[in-house]
Amino acid sequence: MLKSIQLSFYITNGPKSQVFVGLGNFLFLLDDPAFHKAVSNTCVYALCSVFLQLPLSLGLAMLLNNNLVKGRAFFRFSFFSPHLVGQVFVAVLFSVIFIPKFGLFNRVLHYLFGVAVDTKWLGDPGLVMPALVLTSLWMYVGFNMIYFLAALQSVDHSLYEAAQVDGAGAFKQFLHVTLPGIRGVAVFVAVLSTIGSFQLFELPYVMLNNTSGPDNAGLTVVMYLYQNGFVSGDLGYASAIGWTLTFGV
Repeated sequence: MLKSIQLSFYITNGPKSQVFVGLGNFLFLLDDPAFHKAVSNTCVYALCSVFLQLPLSLGLAMLLNNNLVKGRAFFRFSFFSPHLVGQVFVAVLFSVIFIPKFGLFNRVLHYLFGVAVDTKWLGDPGLVMPALVLTSLWMYVGFNMIYFLAALQSVDHSLYEAAQVDGAGAFKQFLHVTLPGIRGVAVFVAVLSTIGSFQLFELPYVMLNNTSGPDNAGLTVVMYLYQNGFVSGDLGYASAIGWTLTFGV
């Protein structure tokens, strides 16, 4: 960490070639369009992680917390299992699913909604981010569901009984009993999802065939750090990107 702080004040070309520039790397970041694109993409992904993943995770948790649902243990494991295989495997899997003409995703959309089977999800700048978000939903919704499920099971059932006696319906019980009861876990999951979103690298990098996609549509902050530090060889600028991400988050 100390070495990376030192490097952030240098322009480097390999381990031996270093030129001191002071705050030059950080000032260059302010006008770097690629960095701005990376930040924008990462923020969009993070917002989707919080406002799409978490409600879906909570909904699944509430469904599987219901005693009327049969085979709950099976469904819990089924929804959680995509997280076990890791981002690289999921990226390879979905890069095949999103293939034009022959990919499963386009086939299903064509059958249900008439979407063209040659839609290039990973080749169209406007569709790259939706493809990444859909992939991450499949991978992380079940993971976050486990946290919410544990929180729901810890809520005192006598509170629901008291709310029913007071005439509270299902929505009011959710608003005044469930949400306060899981508030701590919900904040934890939201923070965890946000941090994880800003660390996004393997998923888009593998799905987009070791590139940032068309028009940098899949470029993330960590991917831009990797490109500068380990492809271009400027570890100084990469260090500046890393510390900007650290303090930004």
